[in-house]
Amino acid sequence: MGSKSDLNIMNDAAEIMKAFGIDFEMTVVSAHRTPERMYNYAKDAAKRGLKVIIAGAGGAAHLPGMVASITTLPVIGVPVKSSNSIDGWDSILSILQMPNGIPVATVALNAAKNAGLLAAQILATSNPELAQKMQDYKDDLRNKVEETAAEMEK
Repeated sequence: MGSKSDLNIMNDAAEIMKAFGIDFEMTVVSAHRTPERMYNYAKDAAKRGLKVIIAGAGGAAHLPGMVASITTLPVIGVPVKSSNSIDGWDSILSILQMPNGIPVATVALNAAKNAGLLAAQILATSNPELAQKMQDYKDDLRNKVEETAAEMEK
């Protein structure tokens, strides 16, 4: 994440990783205040065994795009509505409007949970056990909706 103030949002991604039994690392890497740290983090991510990166940032939100420009790993950007934000639109557009050649998957404003789920789905493409956990999760979502519908239709 770009700063500690993003932690309350990014914890949602961490909770998903824990729920699915996925090892992860979490740290602060600022594209603007610590560019060397950001560069080294992204450059060495695959060597550390990472398969996908979730990068959350507010304001100008350069972190996801800059990380994506350095690594070949998939990067999922989480736009965070920060205290100095323009209703979050600055973060959304900064992450969403990547130039061709530097893709960043972008989730909704403050939607770190969805970023965690997307990361899990990416990892599940080569992990049958995780794929089954994802299917069980989706089945549970469907069942909850069907139960709610049945209750309302009584």
